[in-house]
Amino acid sequence: MPRVNAMPDTCSTTEAAQRLGMAVRSVQLMVDRGELQAWKTPGGHRRILRSSLEACMAARVGTASAAPPAVDDGAAAGRPLTILLIEDSVHFQNLVSLVVKRELPAAELHVASDGIAGLALAGRLEPDVLLIDILLPGIDGAALISSLRSHPQFARSRLIVVTALDESQRQPYAFALDGVPLVHKTDLVTRLPPLLAAAAAARAAWPA
Repeated sequence: MPRVNAMPDTCSTTEAAQRLGMAVRSVQLMVDRGELQAWKTPGGHRRILRSSLEACMAARVGTASAAPPAVDDGAAAGRPLTILLIEDSVHFQNLVSLVVKRELPAAELHVASDGIAGLALAGRLEPDVLLIDILLPGIDGAALISSLRSHPQFARSRLIVVTALDESQRQPYAFALDGVPLVHKTDLVTRLPPLLAAAAAARAAWPA
């Protein structure tokens, strides 16, 4: 019998988004940037190679586990560094958790999936480090960032913004981001560790 060539195993952007814990639009942008291999059907739908999706997921986790050795987070003094992540993507919640555990294993990481819950948690914890996404459900992320920066209660909190937006997409939020360390989500495993180390060093220098 003649051999029939099998079609490559693919999935939709919706399925890929569910696997990655991201929004469908974020996955579409990853395809457009070439981070995921895909093609469009005659109807205009993106079809993503499962092998490309699996490789992307493995690379993200693998890179995180290969981060540099941990730095002193001051936990030995009895006050572990407190970090609050306000991020709605499960994938990036997990990725940040991996980075924090590698860099600051004794730190306390708390996670909020929306801006309202994050604001309430920030008020209760008064965290040493605030990691905040710009685009959040339930609240304007830029307004949240501006509010936290101006509130005396969080004067000692080190603010770090994480985002999937490129430079042009961030322009409407420039008023809130001026002077704030910013990490693009594709660079989390390389850009976040030194910022965490700097935050831990700054906290260690505070008076007891």
